[in-house]
Amino acid sequence: MCWDKRLLAICLMAVSGSASAQECGPFPWLCQNSAEPRLPQARPGEPRAITPFDAGYERQYRAIYAPVLGEPFPIPAVRLSDVDAQYLRSAVSYSSNELPGTIVIDPQNHFLYSVQGGGRALRYGSGVGRQGFGWSGVATIHDKQQWPDWYPPKEMIQRQPEIKRQMIELRSGLGMAGGPRNPLGARAMYLWQGNKDTLYRIHGTNEPGTIGRSVSSGCIRMLNQDVIDLYQRTPLGVKVVVLQSRAG
Repeated sequence: MCWDKRLLAICLMAVSGSASAQECGPFPWLCQNSAEPRLPQARPGEPRAITPFDAGYERQYRAIYAPVLGEPFPIPAVRLSDVDAQYLRSAVSYSSNELPGTIVIDPQNHFLYSVQGGGRALRYGSGVGRQGFGWSGVATIHDKQQWPDWYPPKEMIQRQPEIKRQMIELRSGLGMAGGPRNPLGARAMYLWQGNKDTLYRIHGTNEPGTIGRSVSSGCIRMLNQDVIDLYQRTPLGVKVVVLQSRAG
């Protein structure tokens, strides 16, 4: 996360607790007790987030999407050139009647919003269901798992019998154990409607190039760094609103 001697010194001071807010400069999340990174602010009416290669933001995005330490499996840095800049995490103006914490998914535009209140939201890029696999409605976060096992539905195995070769017998049936090759990535949040599992999830991905595309079987996929951030912010029971997509 530290690229030169100055930033290395800042990192070391942050660990020791001696760095001030002023010393942290544009990287306040390196400092102890700093609550939030200063995310780029998208200007009203601007369809794109500020590109990570605009002056002053490349390093910030490299920090946000740096390798994640302390995980049971490696999470490499996101190569920023693999992701359209508009799908990188940003703080945006967002008018909504939903309570803070609510997740709103806009599959048409491949955005996921975490409502912050006060007319603001955190916006993340997402990959969504390809044509014929989209869905919409209201659900809740019923369960959350780190490095989850993946149990593909029988219908998926019938459509793609080749994936069965990657499956083993796990505690809940035929599946793939959590890990860096698992398509659910580093985190998953399970969407239920009432007492019924929708079988849709918000989850990470090991394919950053799919963010901003309609490629999944209906689940909402995010960059691993982003899904970890959202996972930490989202308690069980949170409302999830999935908007209708003209393409779905």
